[in-house]
Amino acid sequence: MAVVRDAVSADHDDAALACDTIRALVELRNVTEHQLAAHSATLCRLGVDKRQGRRMTELLGELGVAPADAHRWVRIGRALGSLGTVDGFSADGAFSSAHVDAIVRGLAHIEQRSATPIDSDERRQFASSLAAQAFSTTTPADIFEYARTVGNIRSDDTGGLPAAEDRCINSVTTTKVDGRLRVKADLDAVVGEKLMTAIDKFSAPQPQPDGSHDPRGPERRCADALEIILDLAANGAATDASSNINGDNVISQPFAGLASPTQLGLTIPAATPELSTLPFMGAVTEATARRLACDADVTVMITDGEEVPLAVGRTKRLFTRTQRRALKKRDHCCIKCGAPASWTRAHHITHWADGGDTDLDNGCLLCSSCHDDVHHRGWDVVMGHDRHPWLIPPTTVDPQRRPIMSYHRRTMNLDNLPAAA
Repeated sequence: MAVVRDAVSADHDDAALACDTIRALVELRNVTEHQLAAHSATLCRLGVDKRQGRRMTELLGELGVAPADAHRWVRIGRALGSLGTVDGFSADGAFSSAHVDAIVRGLAHIEQRSATPIDSDERRQFASSLAAQAFSTTTPADIFEYARTVGNIRSDDTGGLPAAEDRCINSVTTTKVDGRLRVKADLDAVVGEKLMTAIDKFSAPQPQPDGSHDPRGPERRCADALEIILDLAANGAATDASSNINGDNVISQPFAGLASPTQLGLTIPAATPELSTLPFMGAVTEATARRLACDADVTVMITDGEEVPLAVGRTKRLFTRTQRRALKKRDHCCIKCGAPASWTRAHHITHWADGGDTDLDNGCLLCSSCHDDVHHRGWDVVMGHDRHPWLIPPTTVDPQRRPIMSYHRRTMNLDNLPAAA
């Protein structure tokens, strides 16, 4: 390393030298990554990971390897020796590890798409075909896309399912970026239809309290719909918001039509409570923690500086099923946008942590999007003298912040006005 640092300097004005140096360093990087993949395979062969009870990617992480690199080296290492000419190209530094990894993943895809096993000779032929793509300055993504095409042809030739109907190649990948989660899915037609049908059911635009159009775009509405689906699926809540008799939603199964809470955990460092974390997604703000606690089983664990639990709090007090039914009877739907009760969660008007009671006079129904507006975007909810919740818009919506009655009361017709009075 010292030789490379001392011999290579970018402090010059020679463009040709800079290009030659980059070319040499890229080749050196490629050779180095091939060796890293090969040595990772050696550790796997020796069973080092199994003896320590950990995955090889975890061991590489302790050596300072980024997770994406570790997974790539392990995949390549397992495939080395079965790639034909690609093995030699990789060892000579002709391909980057990203290109070799695309070939490895492409071969795995072709094998999955084939209705009959692929022998070693066929595997080498497919690898050479993918290598030819790599030599034509194709990106790793293009190599894998070419492998998908080859896989489709192989499937047709061997009597396999068409790609659109093959569950074997379904995949969902998640990546955390800046505290957010990016989800990428590749689904067959049936699973895709189920997902799109569910999202379509919960992603219809909802008007604002003043009658204006839903400010959320299609992508935001789909994301909000996914949250509703997760809330319902996590607790087995069966819903049929479209069931309707004389204008009233019918609950066809016990507790159907009422979204149940999601099971979550929250860790609070005793000395720095502002650094509270969720198990999978990491740090959250106090405001988000409060929003979650409104309608989620949040088990609080307090830890010391060494992350040793000091106390495990009881589950936060939630609205009971009977109370939720009472809220549905009074509010009918989300009090802000009118989303069906099956999309909503029970919100503490005065937060439980601030001394608010869990009772009908301190609760209301809000959908996920409107719940976020109340906790983060300046909307307030107050209980009126009529014992119904009222909305107070932020100054950006109404500079005078005039109270707005709950959605179903804004839409009452002449037939039910006397009853409301």
